[in-house]
Formats: sequence, C-alpha cells, structure tokens
Amino acid sequence: MAPKSKARTIIVRMISTAKTGYFYTTQRLRVGPRLAAVKYDPRVKARVLFVESKKSAKG
Repeated sequence: MAPKSKARTIIVRMISTAKTGYFYTTQRLRVGPRLAAVKYDPRVKARVLFVESKKSAKG
C-alpha cells in the first residue's frame, strides 16, 4: 500500500511584529511563499506587519 500523501495546504500563525503576542491563524499552500501581511492589531490599536511562523502544537 502506498504511503499517505501530504496535505496541499498547511495552517500557519501570523504573528504581530509589534511584539504584543497577538496573532491570526490562516492557511496557505505548502509549496507557496511565506506569508507577510499588514493587518489590524487591537492591542496597539493600529495596523502592523504580521509575519508567518509555523503553528505550534502547544497553542
């Protein structure tokens, strides 16, 4: 029997560069580029850059 194939998408965590600990969780293609986006961070009440990190199992 053939081994199970990997999923096409992965779940990633978009972490705020304002060092507030705020994050968004999203999906992206496994073979695609790493994500970075300007989104709203309610802890600083401003739009800041969010960069991708892998979603950890500890939550």
